[in-house]
Amino acid sequence: ARRALASPVVSGVLCPCGSPRASGAAPGPGVEGGGGGGSAGPCGRSVCEASEQDRRLRALFQKLDVNRDGALCIHDLAVGLGRLGLHRTELDLLKIVKAGDKDLDGQLDFEEFVHYLQDHEKKLRLVFKSLDKKNDGRIDAQEIVQSLRDLGVKISEQQAEKILKSMDKNGTMTIDWNEWRDYHLLHPVENIPEIILYWKHSTIFDVGENLTVPDEFTVEERQTGMWWRHLVAGGGAGAVSRTCTAPLDRLKVLMQVHASRSNNMCIVGGFTQMIREGGPRSLWRGNGINVLKIAPESAIKFMAYEQIKRFIGTDQEMLRIHERLLAGSLAGAIAQSSIYPMEVLKTRMALRKTGQYSGMLDCAKNILSKEGMAAFYKGYIPNMLGIIPYAGIDLAVYETLKNAWLQRYAVNSADPGVFVLLACGTISSTCGQLASYPLALVRTRMQAQASVEGAPEVTMRGLFKHILKTEGAFGLYRGLAPNFMKVIPAVSISYVVYENLKMTLGVQSR
Repeated sequence: ARRALASPVVSGVLCPCGSPRASGAAPGPGVEGGGGGGSAGPCGRSVCEASEQDRRLRALFQKLDVNRDGALCIHDLAVGLGRLGLHRTELDLLKIVKAGDKDLDGQLDFEEFVHYLQDHEKKLRLVFKSLDKKNDGRIDAQEIVQSLRDLGVKISEQQAEKILKSMDKNGTMTIDWNEWRDYHLLHPVENIPEIILYWKHSTIFDVGENLTVPDEFTVEERQTGMWWRHLVAGGGAGAVSRTCTAPLDRLKVLMQVHASRSNNMCIVGGFTQMIREGGPRSLWRGNGINVLKIAPESAIKFMAYEQIKRFIGTDQEMLRIHERLLAGSLAGAIAQSSIYPMEVLKTRMALRKTGQYSGMLDCAKNILSKEGMAAFYKGYIPNMLGIIPYAGIDLAVYETLKNAWLQRYAVNSADPGVFVLLACGTISSTCGQLASYPLALVRTRMQAQASVEGAPEVTMRGLFKHILKTEGAFGLYRGLAPNFMKVIPAVSISYVVYENLKMTLGVQSR
């Protein structure tokens, strides 16, 4: 009976098709009125005038605005929703405000409220479509059992029926779109499993730089242990991808360190020089340590990210963009600090001459004995500074592309398909690398310079000044061509290997 009180208000605001309800639309259950005329909208209902649409939205807003101050705070929502028969916990109400509060003033004005309703309904429709396995516009107990099984959660049909009863208003033991929407529209469902499942990208794509913000995992993936299978699959994919593109990566390092106005190294000339100096095998110098550092870096970053999420008070919910950037950047900084000596070793191994070192351990001993422990942290500051622009721009571009696709093309599923996923990941990674590239070049040059006793220590600021003075701004982008050349093959290879390893490890593809 309580649920029925909410239905006229909520159903009167938005059409079951997910678009704003038309003024002449046939009313939902329990809604009085309904007129005629108008051109057909996406749901077959007549399209209303903007003023009528605005009136319906304002009617709901005014019912919830208890203290009539033109904004909805948590108290307004608690009282207003209670009067409509929608009883929410304080935590739920806080999540609603947090999800819609764009100006961060702790309350929702009319525009923020409308945006929240429309954006939230779009997500709800995606989830409804994914649960509706039979595609008949209704969800039954068997479909709930199957959907949760796909997520790695096993429940009985009796448990599924209990879930249905909480939403089923007409006693049919099935849920149609109206019942689903009415139940969830003013109930926060931030952690949409379907979107998280399909839109992982930092786990899947490896372009040689592990500075991206970690992916979110659903609660079910964490509870069932699927998260570590994803990470193992991602690590294996990264190892194969880095090995396949190692010649381009080594050429990039050589160009960053040795190329200048007087020594203009081209791609063909660089490869020829490497093969002439050390044979075809020399193209893979530095790849061993580059592959070895994947496992510790990924594991440390994931654990640090989860701990930071708990620290900022959102244990199991999706973080907002700025929170993800903060948590991801801090986790990246912790991981990079832990494995940074391996970064220096990778650069030295890539630049070594034939016969200079017998292996990684010999290189490490040589650096330690001749230059001391401090040499393993050369270039540390520009490396840390590079995390923010790389992670921030990669995340912002990826989220923008993802949301644009979801808003424009997602109708029956949040699954973007292979091509869209690869394109979004490639574009975002490329933008992130471009933004942080000058810092990456300075870091590599600092890592490469062996300490000589009595010689002045090279600083980041000094190196920036020297490059700009002798080579101009172009000098900060040496090696950019081979770096971008490896992005598309790296992303493609890592995706294919990731999908195959996922199947081997028993992770079900949706």
